[in-house]
Amino acid sequence: MMCKIKVIFIIMTHKAKKNLCRSYGDDFYKEFRERSRYFLNDMLKDVPDIGKSVFSLNYNYAPCYFAWYKALKEKGICKEEAIKLIWQINEDYVKTIPKPILHLFAKNMYLGGFRRKAAKAEIKGKEGKLHPFDWRIRYKYIDKNTFAINIYECAMLKLADKFGFREMFPGICRMDYLFSHYFDNSFKRTGTLADGCISCNCWYQYPGKCEWSPEKGFEKRK
Repeated sequence: MMCKIKVIFIIMTHKAKKNLCRSYGDDFYKEFRERSRYFLNDMLKDVPDIGKSVFSLNYNYAPCYFAWYKALKEKGICKEEAIKLIWQINEDYVKTIPKPILHLFAKNMYLGGFRRKAAKAEIKGKEGKLHPFDWRIRYKYIDKNTFAINIYECAMLKLADKFGFREMFPGICRMDYLFSHYFDNSFKRTGTLADGCISCNCWYQYPGKCEWSPEKGFEKRK
């Protein structure tokens, strides 16, 4: 798990270089890279290994987000701007992935393996067989292209509480729209745990369309 997190961190921190250098200068980027790497390495020894979770990929990103955020705050960037920069890092990364690969990943996730894992994860959660830090969900099959997931416990929020990064949410949650936009799937949600709702009520359809456009705000789409 630690190896995967470090690989994600290295690749995506490199993808952040162009934008950060353009906006804040080369020295800012170098200090950001070194400080965030330090924060990540210091954090990893205390990150619980939740095993083969249905959302294991999401889980691996969380420590990277926390390390980047802490480094940006240390450099005097406000919370709102730091969240936007983390959005930008993710967008810069996903835009470099060829469309056929994105579509292959999305097809497997929304039509194949992910759905089977989600159904099993719901059962494991009810049986108390999931790691305490794992997600607790309910999966609903709608049709061959559409499904819904209600999330009642979120591992990323648990990690945020453990390491003191709850203030990053629900900003981090909004990136579900970013990824759905580039994966070419439809995504809808009216509330999240981080917004104070009883669950994150996520609805997915593939293929489809999803607008990212963060400049429009997230009043109606949580």
